[in-house]
Amino acid sequence: MKSVVDVARAVVVAVVTSCGLAGSVCVAQAQNAATSETRALDDRLVQAREAFRKKDRARLLVHRDTLVAARHPLAMWADYWELNNRLAESNQGELDAFYARWPGTYVEDRLRNDWLLELGKRRDWRNFATEYPRFKYNDDREVSCYALLLRHHVGEDVRASARANWFLQRDGDDGCTLLVTTLYTARLFGASDVWLKAREAAEARRLNAARQALTLLGEDAGPTLTELFEQPQRYLARRADTDSRQGAEYAVMALARLAANDPAAAAAELQDRWQARLPPEAAAWAWGSVARQAAMKLLPEADAWFQRASGAAATATRDIDWNDDTLAWRARSALRATDAGRWQRLLDAVAAMSTAAQADATWVYWKARAVQATARAGAEGDGQRTAASVLFERIAGQMNFYGKLAAEELGRPQALPARPAALTAEERVQALRQPGLTRALALIGLGLRSEGVREWNFAIRELGDRPLLAAAQRACDNEVWDRCINTSERTRQEIDLAQRFPMPFRADVVAAAQGVGLDPAYVYGLIRQESRFVVDARSGVGASGLMQVMPSTARWTAKRLGIPYTQESITDKTTNLKLGAGYLKLVLDDFGGSQAMAAAGYNAGPNRPRRWREGPVMEVAAWAENIPFNETRDYVKKVLSNASYYAAVLGGKSVVDLKSRLSPLVGPRLADAPPENRQLP
Repeated sequence: MKSVVDVARAVVVAVVTSCGLAGSVCVAQAQNAATSETRALDDRLVQAREAFRKKDRARLLVHRDTLVAARHPLAMWADYWELNNRLAESNQGELDAFYARWPGTYVEDRLRNDWLLELGKRRDWRNFATEYPRFKYNDDREVSCYALLLRHHVGEDVRASARANWFLQRDGDDGCTLLVTTLYTARLFGASDVWLKAREAAEARRLNAARQALTLLGEDAGPTLTELFEQPQRYLARRADTDSRQGAEYAVMALARLAANDPAAAAAELQDRWQARLPPEAAAWAWGSVARQAAMKLLPEADAWFQRASGAAATATRDIDWNDDTLAWRARSALRATDAGRWQRLLDAVAAMSTAAQADATWVYWKARAVQATARAGAEGDGQRTAASVLFERIAGQMNFYGKLAAEELGRPQALPARPAALTAEERVQALRQPGLTRALALIGLGLRSEGVREWNFAIRELGDRPLLAAAQRACDNEVWDRCINTSERTRQEIDLAQRFPMPFRADVVAAAQGVGLDPAYVYGLIRQESRFVVDARSGVGASGLMQVMPSTARWTAKRLGIPYTQESITDKTTNLKLGAGYLKLVLDDFGGSQAMAAAGYNAGPNRPRRWREGPVMEVAAWAENIPFNETRDYVKKVLSNASYYAAVLGGKSVVDLKSRLSPLVGPRLADAPPENRQLP
């Protein structure tokens, strides 16, 4: 069987032979013919992917056969798509043959993942038990649930892992539903677990998840759940009661649904009627749900309602099972408070979190601040101040927002890491010889970025620092900047800032930033978070280019700044930078120079941070931590963190300064400030 290279070589020979002594003209024709053949095969791969998407089996099979026959280096993907498309009809022998054709590749592992799901649905536990140990990525929750079920059947205690998986489920799937049903039947889960799952589903507006949970109790809760989900206040007024466990739980779920829409109304219901009628544990959980929703809406009552939850919990006969997200909002609401007791309430919230949550840099930092703030004056508080310093030390070396703040709290801003020793020729060659990386770059080059990224991540999953640096450099050299950055970020001991914080298009970025009076480091920090320097990046909502500009925003900004613009120019590098930087400058000016609020406005639209700034005057870190959207909260912290590194590199400094970007304080717009630019899209 001939490979693509063999085919291309045969084409060259054929053309040269037919041209006789035409010399360089003949060679050029041969090269063009070979290139044309390669492109035709590449195009077949793209068409195979489209046929897979459309479930066009006949077209997919033709493309697969052609690519496999030509030994195209990416033929395995067409083979994967073809078999995956008919997996429900396949048998173990076909899968074994596929594994033998493509051993050690990403598609082998990917198809094994898909096959394990199919085996679980078939209840083919013999083949599942054989396949599962060979699954390398092991990143599928439903597969994990099937595997936990097998472990349960051989006598292992899997309750904790099974419960964690179940509570992380957004909607029920076959594997986790089967696992939970089995453990409930075996009395390893009880009614309290089921009701808590239903409560959390109600809080998150997941009707199907709540209904699936309650089927374990034999509850035919369809009409009741629909009413309390859609019209919780009417349900509470007309149908709710606390004469039974079931009635009390439905009332709690209705209160959680009401709180999601109107925390004040839910608080009034609790205070006037339901707290006295509910068991203390249920009342405490309900107050926590109300307070959480209020905190997410930045209502000033949130902290007091969390205190009501704590008071109710103190009278309960068992611990209240608040999840880490609720406890995080309890801590954030304390940060927004202004009284002297807020720091102790923050400490209480962090202490109630899981071990994993407490170890997160966010809560290590704020716990340290709280310990520091509650320390007694003089020698009596020395122990607490020392404890705070120990906590700061724990994260001061981490290259994230709170790691840098912790270092600055200790009075020694983070030093830029020393550059690792240069990659050797052999290390570079080893990276070049990695077929997974080669396939990944080829897929990305063909526009199959999703497949390419998965190939790349599979290829680097077990690499140490030096091979990671070599792989990252290969991506950098090919200007695949997202793989360059993400790969380099995996190293532990050897940190290459040039890879983690590259500066492609430097002249263009600096010109665009300086042209509107922006700090180039701030613009670089934002681009790194927005697009990872992928020029043709496009988000699910239509944002495009390096600075991920929305078409409507691009048109408005172009008109405002007098920049020539067409629909196609949004992905032009220079135009995209001018539009993005110009818009960012307008947002920054509207927020009085606050880089944190401008970043939030760039990500979530300027109207949202206008609302989020209302309330007490806060330090920027506390305000950023209280941003209600998870994505925007993470985005703001990363943009500011990125910018501090870019500023150090661009300025030739040896240390990182983050705190200088955390000003001015955030609060309501000053009376003498210029009027808001309400035209900003």
